[in-house]
Amino acid sequence: MSVAPRPHGRALPEAASRRGWCPGLTRPMPTGDGLLARVHPPLGVLTLGQARAVAEGARRFGNGHLDLTARANLQIRGVTEATQASLAAWLSAQGLGDVRADGGPQRLTLTSPLAGRDPEEAIDVPGLARAIEAAGLTIPGLPAKTLVVIEGRVDRATAEADCAVIANAPGRVAITIACGEGRQDLLTCGEREAPDVVAAVLTAFARTGRRRMRDLSEDERATLTEALRTGERPRVAARGGESVWPGQARQPRGGQDLQILAIDAPFGRCTADALDRLADAAVTLGADELRLSPTRGFMLLAPPDVPAAAVREALSVDFIVAADDPRRAIDACTGAPGCASGSTRTLTDAARLAAAFAPLAALGRAAHVSGCAKGCARPGPADLTLVGRDGLYGVVIGGAPADEPAMHLPIEAVLERLGRAKIVGLSAAFAPETTWTDSGRTRRPA
Repeated sequence: MSVAPRPHGRALPEAASRRGWCPGLTRPMPTGDGLLARVHPPLGVLTLGQARAVAEGARRFGNGHLDLTARANLQIRGVTEATQASLAAWLSAQGLGDVRADGGPQRLTLTSPLAGRDPEEAIDVPGLARAIEAAGLTIPGLPAKTLVVIEGRVDRATAEADCAVIANAPGRVAITIACGEGRQDLLTCGEREAPDVVAAVLTAFARTGRRRMRDLSEDERATLTEALRTGERPRVAARGGESVWPGQARQPRGGQDLQILAIDAPFGRCTADALDRLADAAVTLGADELRLSPTRGFMLLAPPDVPAAAVREALSVDFIVAADDPRRAIDACTGAPGCASGSTRTLTDAARLAAAFAPLAALGRAAHVSGCAKGCARPGPADLTLVGRDGLYGVVIGGAPADEPAMHLPIEAVLERLGRAKIVGLSAAFAPETTWTDSGRTRRPA
């Protein structure tokens, strides 16, 4: 599992004055289409009853649109001041309410959607995650965006995780922290000790006042390691495959095959009705829960002998069900009119971009359609980044939304130049001084 920005669409909070604010149910965030309320399913798992409750809540108290985030959470859009409290009460009754009111993280850990069902995991990932979540609730001042990644197999964590707990042997883990653009190894310990160690690290981190661990100074990082050496840590009661892409796969479990149906939401967005249809599909497959994925999608785990082809085909109306779907290579934020900061319809334009970008997506290239220079959907660089401004797109090749664009073009001109990119390359296709002759050859004006 990776938490690095992936080539896949996102829909994240947009308000410029609220960077660093993580909305919840009782503290939603104002956006262009009303209030945005975030739901944090425990360990990223929804029972089918909870999934239907989220869908009904989105219809009844929001505008029926949902975002799926890179941290395996859900966001309900279009909530109003009049419906906010009712939505919070509705979902709290389903076990999906906020867990803290001090501005700290509503959900601290991120795990693989196969956590606890993967026979190759060397540790009890769900148990460890629950213990670390419990420890996090006792730490005052912990920044809202703090993230602890727990991986039961190989080290796939990146600098986006503040702290990573990675299995390196049966019952043992390596613990690392973000350090600038890389990571710093802290120590290796037993699985049962890990919650105490993580709690000590997070407590020392909270005392620094920093919002992200990667921003710590050398002296501040030293305070974290000092906390481990002195044993100044709260006591926490320990509780005791290959990557799966959209489409159908099979994975061994306890000597038997486990059927996995992995799907993604296009650009991280789906409707309440689509979520209801997904719950119906789970019933058909014999799955009893929906597992949210960091790829902004879901996994259904079902018995191996249930025919899934028809279910997969039916879900293709609302979701991405194929690994080679070019929409997976494009990040896109909400854009106008849902975001007050956006001037372009990023979701519509990203869908138009997908077909033209397909040849490059097949080569592993990534694109990003951002409604503004904040780059909520993908703060880092992409092969092609389009930044909305005054109804046009600033074109950045190999850079991030905050970088200086080479030119500003309407989406139609972007698509026209992109059609040439598979022949001459992205840089040449979007070079400011390049024009096109009728024969398709480039020339440079004198």
